[in-house]
Amino acid sequence: MKRSILRGTPRRAAALLAAALTVTAFCAADAVARSYPFGPRTRAVNDLGNQYVPFHAHLWDLLHGRSDGGLLVNWQSGFGSSFLPDLGTYLSSPFALLVVVFPRDEIDLAVYVITVLKTACAGAAMAWLLLRLRPGRWWAAGLLGAAYALCGWSLADASYNPMWLDGLVALPLLCLVGEWALDGRRRLLGVLVVALAWIANFYTAYMATLGAGLFLLLRLWLSGLPRRRALAAAGRATATVALGVGLAAPLVTVVYFGTKHAYPGRVTHFTPVATQDLLARLLPTTYGFASPALFVGTTALLLALALPFHRAAPVRVRAGWSLLVAAVALSLQWTPTHLAWHAFATPNGSPYRQTFVLCALLVVAAWHTLSYGVPAPRALAAATALLALVAAVASRSGLVHAYAWPVLLLSTAGALTGLLLLRRAEAAEAAEAAGAGGAGGVTVPEAGDGRGAEAGATTGDTTGDTGAARRPGLAGLAVRVRRAEAVRSGAAATASGGGSGRAAGSSADVDDGREAGHGRETGDGPGDGRGRGVGADPAPAGEDPAPAGEDPATAGRGEPRAGRAGARRRVGLAGLAVVVLVGAQLGEAAATSAVATRLRLNHLDDYASWGDRQREQAKAVSEADGWPAHRTDPGREQTVGNDPMVVGGQGAQYYSSLTADVLSRTLTALGGGWTSRGRNVQSLDNAVTDAVFSVGARVHSPPDQHQRWNPRDRGPVTVSRQDVPPLVTVRPATAPDARTGVSAFGPSPYRNQELLLGSRVYTVPALTVRTGDGARPARAPGDRPGTLVEAPRAKAAAHRPTIDAQCPARSEVYLWAPHYSGTARLTDSPAKPLTGRFTSDAAKIAAMQRLGTAPVSGHVRIELAPTRTGTVPDGAVGCLDTARLRTAVRGLKATGAEEVTVSDGTVRARLPAGSTGTAVIAAPRIAGWRCAADGAAAEPARTHFGLIAVPLDGSATSVTCTFHPPGLRLGAAVGGASLLTLVLLGTLTAVRRRRTARHPALHPATRPRERITSAL
Repeated sequence: MKRSILRGTPRRAAALLAAALTVTAFCAADAVARSYPFGPRTRAVNDLGNQYVPFHAHLWDLLHGRSDGGLLVNWQSGFGSSFLPDLGTYLSSPFALLVVVFPRDEIDLAVYVITVLKTACAGAAMAWLLLRLRPGRWWAAGLLGAAYALCGWSLADASYNPMWLDGLVALPLLCLVGEWALDGRRRLLGVLVVALAWIANFYTAYMATLGAGLFLLLRLWLSGLPRRRALAAAGRATATVALGVGLAAPLVTVVYFGTKHAYPGRVTHFTPVATQDLLARLLPTTYGFASPALFVGTTALLLALALPFHRAAPVRVRAGWSLLVAAVALSLQWTPTHLAWHAFATPNGSPYRQTFVLCALLVVAAWHTLSYGVPAPRALAAATALLALVAAVASRSGLVHAYAWPVLLLSTAGALTGLLLLRRAEAAEAAEAAGAGGAGGVTVPEAGDGRGAEAGATTGDTTGDTGAARRPGLAGLAVRVRRAEAVRSGAAATASGGGSGRAAGSSADVDDGREAGHGRETGDGPGDGRGRGVGADPAPAGEDPAPAGEDPATAGRGEPRAGRAGARRRVGLAGLAVVVLVGAQLGEAAATSAVATRLRLNHLDDYASWGDRQREQAKAVSEADGWPAHRTDPGREQTVGNDPMVVGGQGAQYYSSLTADVLSRTLTALGGGWTSRGRNVQSLDNAVTDAVFSVGARVHSPPDQHQRWNPRDRGPVTVSRQDVPPLVTVRPATAPDARTGVSAFGPSPYRNQELLLGSRVYTVPALTVRTGDGARPARAPGDRPGTLVEAPRAKAAAHRPTIDAQCPARSEVYLWAPHYSGTARLTDSPAKPLTGRFTSDAAKIAAMQRLGTAPVSGHVRIELAPTRTGTVPDGAVGCLDTARLRTAVRGLKATGAEEVTVSDGTVRARLPAGSTGTAVIAAPRIAGWRCAADGAAAEPARTHFGLIAVPLDGSATSVTCTFHPPGLRLGAAVGGASLLTLVLLGTLTAVRRRRTARHPALHPATRPRERITSAL
């Protein structure tokens, strides 16, 4: 077969093998762990269930035209949140668009398939990169590519944070961009790759760009280029990254400014893990949330550890890659470099999100080891000793469980067995090639002798061998067999002089672009642009020249039977090595993934996949939906932190890394609860806030039965409706010097609700808190005025603490205790009392709860059942006068908007003639809103205690508010400038090429460049 047909096949084969191995191990692990979709255990843990699945569900609705809102505003969450920053954070990956082909009720499966595809593509990209760096066995590149995709970081951390997997894909692609910059080729494609990486997920793309920069610096040092050419290559790479990031700027800047306006959450400080924990994560089946998951497979780890001892590799290669791996490993543990990896902000959660860069470098180091031939037994013994030392130190870590040792022993045995079998195949191949060379005067260096490598290193060509010997093992078998045939036919001179150089130059392992006109992958001398050495006889492109003195029609016939038997033996040894190595890697990767999947369920919160609960909620919301005439809240008993995106409706619930500061503070001041330290705001089931935010229908579901701590209640899903004002109301004008921002709220949520409503509707009585034995408990220390309540030692009701207060008869009783954990219920109520459940800790506060109706006597006694020591604040009880609330609602409806229309980022309202005061839109005043009355010029919206406000002078009959995400204009300007620069550079390049074609005499052909990367 012509080589032109085979050109590029090894890379494609390696990429496909890496993807296949990755998918096999990933799915097998979930099957072993009995995890979704192969078993009953949910995989929706932590942010996967709370954020990623809901956001993909919202994207599904958006793509099918069923969402409330668009690209600019998500009207379903947080009473109206900026969606473009969330899109850039969670959904901008091209893979996310695949949700459109799945049914809506299979959204969990869609996210799973996307996760698997991302992981597989990461392995394929790494396999492609490895063969681009150095020629070698395609199956070995596929095996190591899968090792990268199935690294510990991918299996333990990124598998339930699918957006991070885009960084796993981006890193090898960005390293390829660096290779193109070295060659001065594919500049446009390089810019597009960088742009796509930063658009897909700028957070991990930032880390991947840093890693690719370190990769390129080492490549420049190893290339031996003159300083001027090295600086030029570095300049090309820098310009490529700058233009690519510039093209991604419209999304990146929006996300950046979104973080500036987000609720700050928790400020953390980095503390490096202990050495034994760090080394433990190199081993299979270890798991730890706050430690770097460095597992890359025992085979890759052994090869990386063997590189310093592999004498066949040039000294610069051994030293360079080993030092880079060590330096990056140390950077994980040092605070300044830790901050640099994470854009100078320690993340909330896992502090080792850059670990995938070190995993990639370990795999690349392993590839360099193997591409120079399987290490000698001494080198493998040294690597095994280092692995044993790592295991000995790691044995003191609590992250290593008993089952890790048999997995480690089996994988180590498999790796060593496979490598030794492969070395035997290499030795037999080299011996036969050497024997054939001796018969005809051809000398081929033995695999692993290192002589050619050292010679090449001294001349700037780090390939270290010549001709067919440059292609180790079975990758060069066909070339050597043809050479032996030529020797036995009496054509040794032709075979060694022209054939070897051509074989190396036209190898399918060499990039087709590097062959055409560059001469960098030629044999022993400057090339002619097609990979042949100077003086080689011409031959048709893609065909092997027939040895001198032999008829091409009869070339290769009559091979001795012994040679065929030897070839079969070598192929058998190599095939057995492949089976052993692949089996060992698949087994330990699947085991590691299965262990991580099971242990995550013990360490993190988890949520059920789409099922009957969500189906019933979605049906109830759909039947009650009346947007934008009123909102429909999916309910206080939430399933995940983003219920409105999953089951529909327009509620307060919202969980994102970009939850607006004004939203979180406003809802907290109104008595709302939150988790994740303020970034996961919850629904507030309260009649006053429902009137303020125009919640006309509310779904009531039983507690989620998937959560084992919830009471066992399988009641039906119901919907309550209430008369509420429209989305836009008119309020009296405030004094010019009056505070109307969130800072104007006071300590009492009841008074804050009245401030937003504009009417007094609550009675906040004095209260008395007593312990179970009737004593007065101690006051709470610190700046939280209130009373301490402790969990009783006895479970009997007589020993429970109580709250006594006096409310107006028949008023609705609410309890606000944000720092209390437990239950609360009225002991004497004319109607069936409700049981309020409160949960609080360092990361969450409890929401205000309605407990029932006050008796005719007005005496209210609330029985508490605390689960831990908490606080009942002063003014914890509020008594709502429902008659006053109805009167306030009628007044707001009478002066409110006559018609309201909402479309993505625009709200229009038609007001009664002569309206004066302030038009208030029941949506948080997040940064980016601009409003105008009638046809006046739009100005930044005012704020009415956290809501959007527009001043009215009595002449306006309508208001229009539009939303522009902060940073979008700046990003568009930067992106436009980058695009213009790219077009100008492309135009100049095209003009220069045309001039060269028209005046070839004025532009003499450039000599082929020296080889600089073939052995790196």
